[in-house]
Amino acid sequence: MDQKAPFPIFPMHFRGLLLLAGMYTIAWSAFFKWYGSTLVSWLALGDKQLESLPTSYFGTFGIVVGLIIFICAFYPVSWIKLILVGIAGKVILASWFALGFLPELGWNKRSGFHLLFNEVGWLIPLMIIYLRAAKVKKFLIKMEAQA
Repeated sequence: MDQKAPFPIFPMHFRGLLLLAGMYTIAWSAFFKWYGSTLVSWLALGDKQLESLPTSYFGTFGIVVGLIIFICAFYPVSWIKLILVGIAGKVILASWFALGFLPELGWNKRSGFHLLFNEVGWLIPLMIIYLRAAKVKKFLIKMEAQA
């Protein structure tokens, strides 16, 4: 008896998570781009000497990454490579913050929150979404080849 594998679905809440991750990344990156010195001062618990850190480039890159993640939500199975670009962008943002800002800011509740929840924390749902999109795409290619 031939058992057919069940059709893998890409749930709507995964699209919502992509939209949310993109908007969240855009929002935090916009803070870095346009209010960088104030945000860095706040992250450093009021140290005004750190206002000269190059936050504009970090913010601009983050806005681009956020837009890519946001756009992925519209056709996640078709634009699976963009999800990978978004994941890579979040890894770059986390590394950039950890290596470029954290040594100056110091490890405290605010800088730790930003690194862990705003950058690294989004990697888990993004990877799960990517794996599901890859599974659906693989199934669709297999079904197309059988037809």
